[in-house]
Amino acid sequence: MRGLAGKTVLITGGSSGIGEAAARRFLEEGARVFICGLDRVAEVVDELSGLGEIGGTVCDVSREDEVTRLIAEARAALGSVDVLINNAGTSRRDAFLEITPEHWDRIIAVNLRGMFLVGQAVSRLMVERGAGGSIVNMASTNALGGEEDYAHYNASKGGVLLLTKTMAVELGRHGIRVNAVCPGYIRTPLNASIEATLDPDFVAAYQRDHIPLGRAGQAAEVASAYAFLASDDASFVHGAELVIDGGQLAIM
Repeated sequence: MRGLAGKTVLITGGSSGIGEAAARRFLEEGARVFICGLDRVAEVVDELSGLGEIGGTVCDVSREDEVTRLIAEARAALGSVDVLINNAGTSRRDAFLEITPEHWDRIIAVNLRGMFLVGQAVSRLMVERGAGGSIVNMASTNALGGEEDYAHYNASKGGVLLLTKTMAVELGRHGIRVNAVCPGYIRTPLNASIEATLDPDFVAAYQRDHIPLGRAGQAAEVASAYAFLASDDASFVHGAELVIDGGQLAIM
């Protein structure tokens, strides 16, 4: 991708799944990377250090004090933040009638509050510096339709999509591009933990009947979308959502 070499990139949720794949991709593009996550941060930093400059810290993005520390550590490591991959998120499967307030609050806290806290903090840095930047938020196909047993997750991702568009409206004047990715069914450790509670035949049938390409996506395929939206190749893409779902939403 054009324009990524030498850029500084902060990736939340960068120690697993799509975030880890994104860290790898940006390092391969010649960027300098700083990741955060709830666990495995040191392990991933060690694994990817051979690809380029990478650092990281443990952070719960739903907590304002930890986000403040994250931004300080990222600035110390990178000097500035050119690109934010606002990727951290969580999910669980619960019927609507069985969702507890505690589970609702946790999903919203990580997926929406965390997206806001990190996005606002990095946006302020970008505005202060005056050199623009790129922010890519993690939404989901669940932001575009209601999936059964995921009311809390659906609501959080719908909020992310409208947050993204509002950020784009307000931050564009500062030269900050803001977009979202909307992945469908992607193979990640988080999804694997949910799949483990389901009948394997159901999982296979879902891929066959609901995804025209007939398979789940790979984390690296979403990482490629992150890289595109952050790059100069997407210099006029702003306030958009890029769907990466193997055709899942195309089915009537």
